Amino acid sequence: MRRTLSLALAATAVVTATAIPGVSVAETPDTVRWGPCPEEAASPRLECSMLEVPLDYRDPDGRQIEIAISRLASEKPSQRRGVLLTNPGGPGAGGLTYPALLAAYGLPQEVLDSYDVIGFDPRGVGRSTQVTCDLTPEQQARRNFPPYAHTAADVAREARNARTIAKQCATSRTASMLPHTTTANTARDMDRIRAALGERKLSYLGSSYGTYLGAVYATLFPKRGDRIVLDSNLGPGGYDVTAMRMFARGLEEVFPQFAAFAAAHPEYGLGTTPAQVTEKYFDLAKRLEAKPVQGIDGTLFRGITFDSLYSDVLMPTLAKTWRALDTDQPLPPNPPPPNVENSMSSRFAVICGDSRWPGKVRDYQRNAAVDRLKYPMLGGSTASIGPCAFWPDKRVEPPVRIGDRGPSNVLMAQNERDPGTPLAGAQELRRAFGKRATMVTADQSGHGVYPFGRNTCANDAVTAFLTTGQRPAEDLACAAEPNE
Repeated sequence: MRRTLSLALAATAVVTATAIPGVSVAETPDTVRWGPCPEEAASPRLECSMLEVPLDYRDPDGRQIEIAISRLASEKPSQRRGVLLTNPGGPGAGGLTYPALLAAYGLPQEVLDSYDVIGFDPRGVGRSTQVTCDLTPEQQARRNFPPYAHTAADVAREARNARTIAKQCATSRTASMLPHTTTANTARDMDRIRAALGERKLSYLGSSYGTYLGAVYATLFPKRGDRIVLDSNLGPGGYDVTAMRMFARGLEEVFPQFAAFAAAHPEYGLGTTPAQVTEKYFDLAKRLEAKPVQGIDGTLFRGITFDSLYSDVLMPTLAKTWRALDTDQPLPPNPPPPNVENSMSSRFAVICGDSRWPGKVRDYQRNAAVDRLKYPMLGGSTASIGPCAFWPDKRVEPPVRIGDRGPSNVLMAQNERDPGTPLAGAQELRRAFGKRATMVTADQSGHGVYPFGRNTCANDAVTAFLTTGQRPAEDLACAAEPNE
């Protein structure tokens, strides 16, 4: 979720992108044929289609791949402003059903009336042309975090697993897609979607990794963005090694709220003070590393805790999970996510292909030593080594440098306490955008502000921007509001 390059290289990246022929609305009316969505994406009013785009934008007439797109059309044509392209984050997450999810979770009616809300599965993901690393069930079960590295030897041991996965990705049947499965090319796919829909400009709502995708689009196509909303922001380097390490900081910043919650509910048996709940975390992690319970080891326990703190409403379930692990009782129902292999493979492709990660084991040994002292709850894991350390060197272009050149049409929304994209990264992106952006911060925890959060000050600011184009005159700090 991650750093920059020289101005000369950045200029090259922009020229390469913008030199690709664009298509105006006059040249391209809406050419998309909408129809029913696949069964797993079916939702009332949601329509789907497929769009062909170049695998390699340097060779636009070469091999084509498919991008699955969806539309939740405005029911008020007289109020319709254009299209609102959306992305829920990831990388590795599909977005085909996201328009319907946004509507179900409270995207205001005036926004739904103002736009056709567009979703898509990014290249490599889901119903779009997929990538694979042929991950085994055992590799899939490890998920995205390396095991916690307590020593330098732990990092060296994990390096063997990381090297194996990188080799599998580089030799899989979809290996030819890897150099082109990047955020920059997904941004170019977004512009192909815009053109295919017959729109001169597009508006955008992206969350988490989707903020980096939106920032890259706004950089590569500054004149084609209308109203750009970035919610829960990565730093200007996107999902790089720095962002991976930031997860540990994010957990430490938001965990005190869970500790206070669990301490206030002694029925969970996790402690009667926040300090006791915190001690229980380290005790459970140590015990589960030594002896997993019901298939959950220390690494998965840390990951479950981290994921569950993305939303305050998950705290009761997390407390029940801890209690079940502590007493070896049945766990709360938690069905596995779908398409784990594709999700993990496409995530590796993007984060390893977007930027260069340190290539020496000793770099990760040093990082893990620093972070497990600084952020002991998760730092020994998120600073350890992964497949990106051994990724093939072939890169078709340098990372896109996010800067302040372009129209002032970006609104950033950010929670003060966010485990996945901590405030510090958002502040870096805000500085990089300069005059292009305004930022709204909400004094609340969780991953995601709009429309899922409860802070009406922040939500109203985003709605006003999407429907009227008006942003706060300067960066806005929204005070905490009582939970409903």
